[in-house]
Amino acid sequence: MSVLASIIAILSGAANPLQSGANAELNKQLASPLWAGIIVYATGLLGLLAAQLFLRHTFPNASRIHGVSTWAWLGGLISIVSTLAGLTLAQRLGAGVFTGLTVTASLATSMLLDQLGWAGFRQHSASPARILGCALMVAGLWIVSKT
Repeated sequence: MSVLASIIAILSGAANPLQSGANAELNKQLASPLWAGIIVYATGLLGLLAAQLFLRHTFPNASRIHGVSTWAWLGGLISIVSTLAGLTLAQRLGAGVFTGLTVTASLATSMLLDQLGWAGFRQHSASPARILGCALMVAGLWIVSKT
């Protein structure tokens, strides 16, 4: 695992509660989770378009687009669930509990996807150590939620 990739992943994880807080505050001030979500995705699209001005990636050709698996197009739709959850639940649950719940659920789901080799991931068996790691996440989440 590269050090740079690890640093980027850590920064991405650190950004999650900040994003949830900003989105929740937007929802609170607009009093509309749907419009807040639309604004979140619109500003995200603007950010990606701005990045494109610098990165200049070429648009995929038609054969590449037609070759994409049907399920792979669902990522944006699936992300709406986590965005709406952050908009409506992050401030109510608190950053620690909300992030703990989402990260723990992500880890458990990731282990299932790894075990089954689904969603394009290579198969990695759910070893006793990996299962223990998930159990410790659940225990940690319980401790965080009780204090």
